[in-house]
Amino acid sequence: MRRIGLTGSIGSGKSTVAAMLRELGVVVLDADAYAREGTTVLQGEICVAFPEVCRTTGIDRAALSRRVFSDADARKRLEAILHPYVRRRMAEEGQKALQAGAPLVVEDIPLLFETGGEARFDGVLVVVAPEALRQQRVQARNGLSEAEFRARDAAQMPQAEKIARATWVLHNDGDLEQLRAQVRAWYKQVA
Repeated sequence: MRRIGLTGSIGSGKSTVAAMLRELGVVVLDADAYAREGTTVLQGEICVAFPEVCRTTGIDRAALSRRVFSDADARKRLEAILHPYVRRRMAEEGQKALQAGAPLVVEDIPLLFETGGEARFDGVLVVVAPEALRQQRVQARNGLSEAEFRARDAAQMPQAEKIARATWVLHNDGDLEQLRAQVRAWYKQVA
């Protein structure tokens, strides 16, 4: 089984590429989904570290995001709580895919390079897009202000460095069909 890391800067189109890979039958594991799951499972620990984001209904994810993207130390504390859980879930699901005979597993990990995880993979696929387009997408999707986008983008490795470290790069600056064609060509190359 080949293991591929999928990453890219915020708004680059990682989730879109992941969905296209799933359409091709590829097993795709989503670190963000496991992180969301982890905020529920680890709510007690998160509330001890960040009591200001806890409500009777659970964690206020928007408040937590504002907190950690405006304070690097807070972000590191949250990552110390969540990342072990996310890694464990990714390993469990990867093992299930291996046992099921999947020839290829792609792990969608936004902070792949930042967490030093690339050595676990046979290669890393990076999705890139111009900053202005990424900002436009994120503001439309999440309703973030320009300052919020910039804070989240600054919390990640610069896109140019991701490109330099990538095994493969998909350029997501056209329409969906152009991106789909790149995804299919990449899949034929690695499958």
